[in-house]
Amino acid sequence: MIENKEEMIQLLTGVKSSRRNYYNELKKNILEIQKKNMQLEIINEVVKSFNVDMSLDDMLQNVAHKLRRILSFTRLSLSTLEKGELVISNVYPQKLTALPPGTVLEKENSLYWKAIQGKKAVIYHISTTPETDSMYTEEKVLRNFSISQLLLIPLFSKRQAIGVVSLGCSIPFTYDESDLAFLQQLADQLAVCIENARLYNEVLQGKKEWEKTFSAVTDLLLYIDMDYTILRFNQAVSTFLRIPEEDIYGQKYYKLLYGSDFSYPICPLTESYQSQQTVYCQLTLVGNRICDIFVYPVLDEENRMYGAILYIKDVTKKLHIEAQLIQSGKLAAIGEMAAGIAHELNNPLTAILGNTQLLLRDKETNSPEQQLLHSIFNCGKRCKSIIQNLLTFSRQDDYLFHECSLNLAVEQVLSLVSYQIEKNNIRIITEFEPDLHSIEGNQQQIEQIILNLLLNAKDALSETREENKIIVIRTGNKKTEQGDLVFLQVQDNGCGIKEREMGEIFHPFFTTKELQKGTGLGLSVSLGIAKSHGGTIEVESKAGNGSTFTLLLPISGKEDA
Repeated sequence: MIENKEEMIQLLTGVKSSRRNYYNELKKNILEIQKKNMQLEIINEVVKSFNVDMSLDDMLQNVAHKLRRILSFTRLSLSTLEKGELVISNVYPQKLTALPPGTVLEKENSLYWKAIQGKKAVIYHISTTPETDSMYTEEKVLRNFSISQLLLIPLFSKRQAIGVVSLGCSIPFTYDESDLAFLQQLADQLAVCIENARLYNEVLQGKKEWEKTFSAVTDLLLYIDMDYTILRFNQAVSTFLRIPEEDIYGQKYYKLLYGSDFSYPICPLTESYQSQQTVYCQLTLVGNRICDIFVYPVLDEENRMYGAILYIKDVTKKLHIEAQLIQSGKLAAIGEMAAGIAHELNNPLTAILGNTQLLLRDKETNSPEQQLLHSIFNCGKRCKSIIQNLLTFSRQDDYLFHECSLNLAVEQVLSLVSYQIEKNNIRIITEFEPDLHSIEGNQQQIEQIILNLLLNAKDALSETREENKIIVIRTGNKKTEQGDLVFLQVQDNGCGIKEREMGEIFHPFFTTKELQKGTGLGLSVSLGIAKSHGGTIEVESKAGNGSTFTLLLPISGKEDA
C-alpha cells in the first residue's frame, strides 16, 4: 500500500519522468562528446600520420579508414586542380571506378566545380530514375554505381582552391551541422597536407634536377664557405681526388686540392675573399695535374660575400698536346732550315771531297801531304753524314709506325750529339743488348726521346763539379706482367733532381734550367711520344747523386707471333 502511494506521488509530481529525461539527455551528451573526441582524434591522427613521403593513395586510404568509424559512405575520392583543370587523382576503394583517376571534369554542369565556385560543401541527392534528365555530367556515371548521395567539400589553401573531396553513399546519410563542420576542418587539414606535399615534391624535384645538372658537369665544381670548408661538390671532385664522397664533406679545400696545410704560395680563394671579385689562376694540384681555377664569389642581399664557387678544369692533357704541337712546329721549322742548309752545303762538300780525292792520287803514300788530305777527306765525309742524319731526324711529316731498332736509334742520335757531349769532358759509355727485340714505332720520334734524354744528362753534368763525368746508355729486354718490353736507360752522375721537383719534371714548360737555356718541353713531349707508342718513361733521381731515365716500350707484335 505504501509502495503504491509513493509510485502514485512520483507520477503526480513528475519526478519519474524528469529523471528519465535527465538520463536520456545525459546519454545523448555523452555520445556527442564521444563523437567530438573521435572527430578530434581522427584529425589529429591524420595530421600525425601524414608525412611528405606518403603518397596520396596512402593518405586517402588512411583518411577513409578512420572516417568510417563515425560516418557511413561507399566511395571517397580526391580531385585536384592542375593547371586550371580539375582532375580526379585518387579514389577509394579503387575497385569503384566510377569517374576513375585521370578523369578531367569539365566546368559546365559539374557538381565538383559547383563546390569550388560556391566555396562551400554541397550535398546532392542523385535521382534513382534513369529517365530523369541529369542536371550534372557526373550524375549518370555515379548512378550506374548505385551512388544515391554525394557530399562534396572544396579544398582551399591560402584562399586558393586546390581540389575537392567527395563522399558518395549508396544509402543516403543525414549530415548535421557538427558533421559538416568536422568534415570542413578535416578538408582544411587535408588541403594543408596536400599543399605541403606538393611544395615538398616541387622542391625535391628541383633539387634532383639541380643535382643532376651539377653532377653532369665533367669539370670540378665546389661550394666553399668563408672558412675554406667544402660544403657541396659534384661527382667530378670525388673522381679527380680518388676519395669517397663522405671523406670530402667538411674538409678544408686546400688540404685536398693542394695536399698542404695552407702553405701554398698562391691561393685564388684567399684573393677572391679579399677582393670579392672573380679570380683566375693556373695551378698544379694533387696528382701533378695542371688546372685552370676560377673562383666566383657568392654574395648575399647586402652584397657581402659568404662563400665561393670553385670551377676547376684539368688542362694537363691539353697542355701536353699543345707542347707537342709547339715542339712539332719547331722541328718542322728545323727541317725546312736543314733542307735549305743541306742544299747549300752539299755542293761545296762535294767539291771538297772530289778535289781531295784527286789530290790524293798524286801524293805519295804516308807523306805529310797525304795525311793532311786524308784528314780533310774524313772531315768532309763526317760533315756530310751529320747533315744527312740531321735531315733524317728533322723529317716529321710521316709518323707511320714500322719495325725499328732501339740500338740503331741510339747510334743515329749519338752521331749527331756525341761530339757536342764529349767536348764538355763527358764520357759516354754504351751497353747495348745484342739480341734486343725490335719495336713497332716511328724511328724519328724515338730518336727525339733519346736526344732529349741525352741533352738533359749533359746539362745535369755541366752543373756539377764531378771530375769524372759519365753518361751510361743501356738497352735491354725486360719481362713484366703486362708483357715483354725493351728498355733504354740514360744514366748520369750529375746534379740530380730535388725531391719537390720530381712530380713536376714531366709538366709542360717546367724547367730547372736558366732563362734562355730551356723551354721545359723536352720531357713533356718525350713522355707523350712514349705513351703514343704504348710505353712510358720512369725516373730515379736524388739531389747530388745523378739521375736515371728509363724508356720502356712494348716489343713488336711480329716477334710475339
